[in-house]
Amino acid sequence: MPELPEVEVSRMGITPHVTGHRVAEIIVRNPRLRWPVPEEIRQIEGQVIRRVSRRAKYLLLETDIGYAIVHLGMSGSLRVLPASVPPEKHDHVDLVLTSGEVLRYNDPRRFGAWLWQQPLNEEHTVLSKLGPEPLSDAFTADYLFDRAQGKRMAIKQFLMDNQVVVGVGNIYANESLFSAGIHPKRAAGKISLQRMTVLVAEVKAVLAFAIEQGGTTLKDFKNADGKPGYFAQELLVYGKGGEPCPRCDKTLSEMKIGQRATVYCSDCQT
Repeated sequence: MPELPEVEVSRMGITPHVTGHRVAEIIVRNPRLRWPVPEEIRQIEGQVIRRVSRRAKYLLLETDIGYAIVHLGMSGSLRVLPASVPPEKHDHVDLVLTSGEVLRYNDPRRFGAWLWQQPLNEEHTVLSKLGPEPLSDAFTADYLFDRAQGKRMAIKQFLMDNQVVVGVGNIYANESLFSAGIHPKRAAGKISLQRMTVLVAEVKAVLAFAIEQGGTTLKDFKNADGKPGYFAQELLVYGKGGEPCPRCDKTLSEMKIGQRATVYCSDCQT
């Protein structure tokens, strides 16, 4: 097959490059990541990648006997490139495929991880305490309401807790709370089931819209193919403190909650 140009990948971007391909070799140049890369991960050699999935920020490369777990940490990246391209500084792990391509992991700060779980039908300990995916049927208003009972934590922090629900980052929490009309500092345990129903619906809608528009990233808002993502350009409140509210024209307020930028409308959100 012809050599493909280097591609920086998201979960959806990685899928066509690795799914259905056999792993020829895994090269670990530096095993000292957030957790040591286990020797057992070499069992992936000779296996076909059957599926690429995700739990929170963990990427799962599933085979018939187990799965590799990849986390990018704070500075990690994955690239698909021809196996003939020599490694550079901080290229710590290569997953070499029989297709002639390599999935290359670069991580200057080494806060990411490569782990292995076998057998396939058991959950690794790093995944066991994670909450449900926000777009799954398990994430319901009843579930969120029950988890919030007795909690004095601000709803924004509660919504961003991966043990409550995974994948609702700072941007999505800001947008969802604005759309639901809920003040980000309101205590999670003080929110009614009726308002939780609206909030869960808005979380799902915001995330679905983000996926449709290309998503957001923290660095450059680019998709796996290098094209700009568009959701960041259509945000309602995040990053717009001091600007008019898109609903009532009052100036949007900004503060820090849990050291994270939070933008809200003091009139529309109560």
